[in-house]
Amino acid sequence: MKTILFLVVVTVLFNCKSNIENQKTIGVITDKAMVVSARKEASEIGSAILKKGGNAFDAMVATELALAVCYPYAGNIGGGGFMVYRKNNGEIGALDYREKAPLAASTNMYLDTNGNIIPNKSTIGATAVGVPGTIAGVFEVHEKFGSLEMEEIMLPVIQLAKKGVVVTEKQEKRIRKHQSGFLRANKDSILFQKKWKKGDTIKYHALAATLERILKFGKDEFYRGESAKKLADFLQKNGGYITTEDLAKYKAKWRKPIQFTYDDLNIISMSPPSSGGVCLSQIMNGIESFDLDKYGHNTTKTIQVITEAERRAYADRSHFLGDPDFVSIPVDQLTSKAYAKERMQDFSFKKATSSSAVSHGTITLVESNETTHYSIVDQLGNAVSVTTTINGGYGSKLYCSELGFFLNNEMDDFSSKPGIPNMFGLVGAKANEIAPEKRMLSSMTPTIVEKNRNLFMVVGTPGGSTIITTVLQTILNVHEFKMGMQEAVNQPRFHHQWLPDDIKMEPNGFTKTVTNELKNLGYQIDETKAPVIGKVDAILILPNGKLEGGADPRGDDKAIGF
Repeated sequence: MKTILFLVVVTVLFNCKSNIENQKTIGVITDKAMVVSARKEASEIGSAILKKGGNAFDAMVATELALAVCYPYAGNIGGGGFMVYRKNNGEIGALDYREKAPLAASTNMYLDTNGNIIPNKSTIGATAVGVPGTIAGVFEVHEKFGSLEMEEIMLPVIQLAKKGVVVTEKQEKRIRKHQSGFLRANKDSILFQKKWKKGDTIKYHALAATLERILKFGKDEFYRGESAKKLADFLQKNGGYITTEDLAKYKAKWRKPIQFTYDDLNIISMSPPSSGGVCLSQIMNGIESFDLDKYGHNTTKTIQVITEAERRAYADRSHFLGDPDFVSIPVDQLTSKAYAKERMQDFSFKKATSSSAVSHGTITLVESNETTHYSIVDQLGNAVSVTTTINGGYGSKLYCSELGFFLNNEMDDFSSKPGIPNMFGLVGAKANEIAPEKRMLSSMTPTIVEKNRNLFMVVGTPGGSTIITTVLQTILNVHEFKMGMQEAVNQPRFHHQWLPDDIKMEPNGFTKTVTNELKNLGYQIDETKAPVIGKVDAILILPNGKLEGGADPRGDDKAIGF
């Protein structure tokens, strides 16, 4: 009898353990609508706009501006971004509000007399700043699709700026990390030079006043009004290039998104000057014929296939992509399945391909990790996917105290000198060289996925050059490996970008067996220096029509809805 009782207890305990181990992490689930962003405060404001009867586009404006208040590390009115949308009737589109080079820009503006790059000139201070596009972008969205009055949308953001935002532990660390840069870039003391601690409240009175003027006078206030004059004057006094003429000439631009299929999915992503959609399509076309689901999640064979497709796509990115208003891009060829298949012909499971042997097709880069992304689905079934940035963490580190915001260092995303890596290690070519009023190449990849013609996923991430590969792995985790949204977001990630020729892996995320097998096949593995790869904010439409949010635990990200 004792023996039987013992066996019953052991069996129950074993089954409990198995159930716990097999239990999937499930994200926030809502019935009708959701906003997922880098900060709770921004998600709350966006969700409240939806609850009030606003649509996804109203919530986009509110969330974008709220991130400028509560997440100044990357949220901004001093930078720019990209939006991909899908309306509930299936109509799709994209908005490019990427920054532009000023009129005074020139190809060699960051080179010395010997033709060498001048250190920090394209990354720190006023010389690094491109013409900001965020305010133009949100007003463009509101004019075309907004349903609420701008006052209803902006007042909660202005109130947040006045009330202040509580510092999180991660924010405290970020501010501390960048304070030497603040000292270097700014002539005068700024708000962020104080030793802010977790639990402190930062109030943004100058930003609130700027937003109040923008609310009163519209986008022209930022580009032609008092704010424009103050901003141009500030940048000129700090040695920058941007003038009132540059600001007055800025316009956001509607683009046709990149569309492609993968198995039974239809994927809609950002078109140039983002490299995201083209690069994502080339990688996914390259891996589509391989049985990843049979190889298994993050196994040696799966990592090999994805790495080799990434290597070839990033080599092409470096050579061909730039601002389509300035360069001719063979988009149809780069995104064709035949081209991707041809590029993968020399791949073998037996050994790594060397990046030195892979040039662009018969057609290296570094980019900031400090972007931010948010995803929105409204109660009507409209979806927006938005990635926005000031490039580096706190952009150029230059803070306009009078207006209350950081300026971008987006000029570093051009090829200052073809063949030389930027701050993110990306190697650029002539297609992305600097020219007046040109938009710099980006890796931002806001993406929407359809399945059987219905909305299926809204996904995107920050992460500089790792954005494309992070979006890729998140989609694959759901589609190939049958994960839910939060589970897909939580998984360890890896990245390859042609040059440097190594696989960056999040530390402690991969088994020794897998890393050793890859090394034996000739792959260079970088786990020690690899940073956090991406911070995904995504939404999955479940079979029952409910929404599951995936908010990345690598940040302070939060999914909120109803």
